[in-house]
Amino acid sequence: MAYDRRIHHRRSIRLQDYDYSHEGAYFVTICTQGKALLFGDVEGETMRPNDVGEMIQLVWDALPQHYPGVDVDACQLMPNHLHGVIVLYAGGGAPGEAGDATGPTDRLGRVEDPSCPIALAEVIKRFKSFTAMRYREGVRSRGWRRLSGGLWQRNYYEHIVRHEDELNRVRRYILENPIRWQYDRENPNGWEPTITEAWEM
Repeated sequence: MAYDRRIHHRRSIRLQDYDYSHEGAYFVTICTQGKALLFGDVEGETMRPNDVGEMIQLVWDALPQHYPGVDVDACQLMPNHLHGVIVLYAGGGAPGEAGDATGPTDRLGRVEDPSCPIALAEVIKRFKSFTAMRYREGVRSRGWRRLSGGLWQRNYYEHIVRHEDELNRVRRYILENPIRWQYDRENPNGWEPTITEAWEM
């Protein structure tokens, strides 16, 4: 298909001048294509992942094992999306640890180049790619639902966590997500509360 600006132009949701390879914590939300409910069900106030959801969670949890300078914090899998915090460390290791990065260091032994080994967008890209591959394998070998499109939406949402108080609020929001599932805008079967109901929640 030829390029058509009306079809192909998408507004970027990244900050224009922000370096996403910079050390810090990032709150991310990754949604399934078409908000398909693929990962399990919310029962009461608890998310019950199915086999697909368990696979997604395992891949997420293993990110630090595969990528130097990457760690994961709070995470909540939902029926059609994942909320999580990804932490990028300069030098390839957690604070206070010797990293894998090489290069000139200052007199305290710190790597002078503060950039991280991998940028946030690349972490998300690899997570999506590997889970999509595992999903296709599951379609062939385990009878998982065949999809007409891809597993994930093309983009993702991210928020830069700027300080510890904000990180604690983000963690609470993530972990309480199943409680609010019936009101979640990602829930195709949910409903919007009235102003009065929203105030009482």
